[in-house]
Parts: sequence; C-alpha cells; structure tokens
Amino acid sequence: MSIVYRIQHLTKIYKGSTQKANDDLTFDIREGEIFGLLGPNGAGKSTLLHQITGLLRPSSGSILLFGFDARARTDLISHYVAIQPQRMTALARLYPAEAIYYTGVFRGLTPAEARKQTAQLVEEFELQKIRRTCIHQLSGGEQKLVAFAVTLIGNRPVQIFDEPTNELDPKIRRVVWEKLQQQNRAGTTIILVTHNVLEAERIIQRVGIISHGRLMALGTPGELKARIDQRVRLELHLKNEYEHFAELLSSLGDAHLLTRLHGIVLCPRNVVQSSINSVLTQIGLDRIDDFRILTPSLENVYLQLEGGKDLD
Repeated sequence: MSIVYRIQHLTKIYKGSTQKANDDLTFDIREGEIFGLLGPNGAGKSTLLHQITGLLRPSSGSILLFGFDARARTDLISHYVAIQPQRMTALARLYPAEAIYYTGVFRGLTPAEARKQTAQLVEEFELQKIRRTCIHQLSGGEQKLVAFAVTLIGNRPVQIFDEPTNELDPKIRRVVWEKLQQQNRAGTTIILVTHNVLEAERIIQRVGIISHGRLMALGTPGELKARIDQRVRLELHLKNEYEHFAELLSSLGDAHLLTRLHGIVLCPRNVVQSSINSVLTQIGLDRIDDFRILTPSLENVYLQLEGGKDLD
C-alpha cells in the first residue's frame, strides 16, 4: 500500500517553552485508509495537524507527503490536502453556498464544475434552509456543517477532519459519518480527529493515540483492543432494590456497585454465559430495567492511555 504521509521524528517546541508539544513522532498514514487520531485536549493533535498541513514549521524531524518534502514545499500541500477549518473567519461574511463555491474555484475547479459540486453539497447536507444567512450568523453546528462541505469540494485526495460531528444533531451526524465512508470508498485518504470514539470506531481502519505529545499506541482498533483487559463488562440497572445485589455481583467477578440499583461487573469471557444465567435466575428479568453486555472498545484503549501510560 502506498504511503501518503511519512512522519519521522517529528518534534515541536514552541518559542518560550521547554515542553515538547510533539515529541519524536514517527508513523505512516497509508493511501486510501481512514486514519483516526485520538487523544485528550492538549495532547498535541492540533500541533501535529498544523505541521503536516504546512501551517506550522517543525522544530525537527521530517514530513513526506506523497514522497515530497512537505517542510520544503509547503506550497504544494494544498494541491493534495484539504483540512476542515475550525473557524470560518475568512468566509464569515459569505453565504454558505458562496463559501463552498469560491473554495472550489480556488482549488482549481471551473466555475461550472464548482457550481455543480456546490449544488450537490447544499442538497446533501440540507443547507437550503440557511442559504440566506451569512456564516457568522449561523449556530455552531451549522457552521460546522458548512466547514465540512467546504472541505469536500474539489475532492482532494487527502481530507482532514477535526471533530466533524461536534454540535451536530444525531440525524446529520449519521449523514456525516456515511459521507466520510463514501469518500473513502472512492479512494480518498481520510484523517479523522475526534473525541467521539464510540461513533468513530465504526469507520476508523487504523488509529494513533497521542498523549502528552507522544505517540502512545498505533494500529488497527482490533490490534489495540487485544492489548488491554479482555474481560467482558456486564452492566445492570434494576427497577427496584434487590437485597443480595452486591453479593451476587461480587460472586461473578470484579464488581462495582455504583448505586443500590446500578452495578457493573467485569468477568472472564469463559464465564459470561453462566454469569448472565445467574443474574436472570437470581434477580429475575422483571426486576431488571436495563442489562448491557459490553466487550472491550476503542474507548477503553483511549481512556487507559489518557493518563500517559503506554500499552504493554
């Protein structure tokens, strides 16, 4: 598989600081994949994005984009990469369709093709209802959606999205995730930065987790999940109190009684079925308000590494 980005020993120290915002980052992003970049606030994700898009010069290290030196040829980056703007400042006085259209022309589309793609994006993301409102007057979610559409126009081979579903309602979030998958199926390399780990896990193919400026883990979601606690989590919410609730949970595994009606137990995989049977037999289905069975998720990996601890 071809390499889109080859990042080696990338380090950034801001002027006046001794702390490394990015600390010796080395990894590849492959052509045609959806690459997730996860980490808590202040982990160094934005600094990394600004460096690979030519907005910030690294203190040391190298960045190759499709084989060329992106540090030396920052003028070429925009021909290959589109990044979702976090703030629509430069376009704030335009209507949404104008912002999308002029971005398309700036990226080399003919006026006719820019109008065609703009019309498609306006329809796809239901922007007609805000077509007569300037961007600076839109809500945060509406601005986010316009920024998403602005990123898509021109079909750059690499598209970077930073928290694309923040502030969006559930219906539009689903449209956004489906659009990202559609773009990827067409061959686009997607780089996705998000805190919405549970939703992103459905589409991410490979993930890097950053904490304190360092790359803590890299691999497919399956590979990373295999390296953490593999016990299954049983979570119970009762409708009314059960006298032996704590005692039952403790007998099944590592138990955590959160309230008198809400408990969690982590149990080995080979006893999950017998544990479920014990719950249903002793408590009874009519007394259970909610019963969830959860296997390890990418969110578990993310939460484990948030404290800056490497995976073994």
